[in-house]
Amino acid sequence: MEILNTDVTQRKLLRLDRQRRPVVLRLILFMVAFCVLIVGLQGWNLWQSRNADIDETTVSTTNMARALAAQAESAFKVGDAVLDETVERAEHDGSTGAAGERLHFRLAEIVRGTPGVHGVLVFGPKGDWRIIWMPPNVEFSAANNADREYFRWHASHTDRATRIGKPMISRSTGRFVIPLTRRIDNPDGSFGGVALVILDLEFFGKFYDSFEIGRTGTILLAGDDGTLFYRRPFKPDQIGSSVFNGPVLTLSRALGIAGTRMMRSNLDGVTRLYSYRHLEGFPLVVASALSRDEILADWRRQTAITGVVGVLAVLLLAWAGFRMVRQIRVRDQLERQLRAAGESLQRHNTSLQSLADSDGLTGLANRRLFETSLTREYERARRSGTPFSVILVDVDHFKKFNDRYGHVAGDDCLRRVAAAVGAGPRRPPDLAARYGGEEFAIILPDTDLAGAIAVAEKIRLGVAGLDIEHADSASGHVSASLGVYSGRPIDAACNDPMAWIEAADGQLYAAKAAGRDRIMAQAGAGA
Repeated sequence: MEILNTDVTQRKLLRLDRQRRPVVLRLILFMVAFCVLIVGLQGWNLWQSRNADIDETTVSTTNMARALAAQAESAFKVGDAVLDETVERAEHDGSTGAAGERLHFRLAEIVRGTPGVHGVLVFGPKGDWRIIWMPPNVEFSAANNADREYFRWHASHTDRATRIGKPMISRSTGRFVIPLTRRIDNPDGSFGGVALVILDLEFFGKFYDSFEIGRTGTILLAGDDGTLFYRRPFKPDQIGSSVFNGPVLTLSRALGIAGTRMMRSNLDGVTRLYSYRHLEGFPLVVASALSRDEILADWRRQTAITGVVGVLAVLLLAWAGFRMVRQIRVRDQLERQLRAAGESLQRHNTSLQSLADSDGLTGLANRRLFETSLTREYERARRSGTPFSVILVDVDHFKKFNDRYGHVAGDDCLRRVAAAVGAGPRRPPDLAARYGGEEFAIILPDTDLAGAIAVAEKIRLGVAGLDIEHADSASGHVSASLGVYSGRPIDAACNDPMAWIEAADGQLYAAKAAGRDRIMAQAGAGA
């Protein structure tokens, strides 16, 4: 009987063991699969974090390259403008005697307050110095420049365009400079000399040093032919060398005007994330680059920490047998991360929307937002039967202002005028926008003609009160002309908000025809 009982017990145990083995195996496989899943998610998150760091740095280096290009374009455009006037005066009035004296004083007047311009010189056909302007704090000694490469080039070429020469050491000051030159012709078309504007390389260096690029980052300015004009960190022996086969020029030939890519430098062997941009109108390229090791340093530290934590978590999960508490904590952690990511995305989208609706130069609403608001407020006024007014503002003789004072001063003028325009309308539904170029537009819902004229007069006086010098204006300062149109959309024959713009534009032209610096207004339907 005891043997029988033992056999029965053994059969039961075997049957239970056969039932248990698949469950245990499934549990082991499930735990292994879950651990692999955890490791995979961790790896994916770390990889996404790495890409996010690189993307963020890409935005930073792209913006840096854009700022570098803007500064370089401004400097070279100023030099080109100085050459324009210098050559014109030298060819028309001459460069010796009283005419030379007048030209000298004119150059001093133009360049004295211009950063980056180290000097302006005019050479005769034999390389003799005829007109020299250097900053008062710069010591120099006159010399003959007939042997300079740029002088020989202009003497043998009839090309009238501005030529950017290779960086060189100035004989007068011993400093690295960039020569901008242009040929001067005699009345009979023969070679009459060379006009030279000297850009101080240190001017670019100081600007480049203001950027944070880490220990092994770099910033450079180079010609399309590969000539290196400047590189940070600065090494004098590299100036003038060729970087034609380097990462920046190689990248520019592959991608065009601007681009970003991770590449290895052929100068120091460091792998960097390069962002470059070509200068508009000049055969030059600027680039900023941050070291890959420095970009990913924090990520690598985080990866090491996360890796250790992940291993410990996997071991803990294996030892604890997949406890429910651990599942809840992991779930909660993921939910918090997703919530934080959602909030961050919402903030980012809000910021992008604000940028999309603003004019980059003046900070006012841009034309897209203006036209959207125009249609919305017009329809609201038509439904409610309330008055609706539009004002168009145009800066008087702005093209002449740009031609005389330059685009940098023109941009500053527009920003200041925009501030005066924006100070005119005061109510929440009112909207001031940059409509295009030097033209601004204001929407005034629930405002009759008298109220719109009052706002327009406030803007006109505000612009005049800026007292911005304008030698080509009859008043001697920057002024604005304004056109006002007001009416009730509900009584309009044509249900088209653009008709309000066209009517205000007609009044604007009438104001200009009447002498500028004034307001012309018209009452429309139902006013």
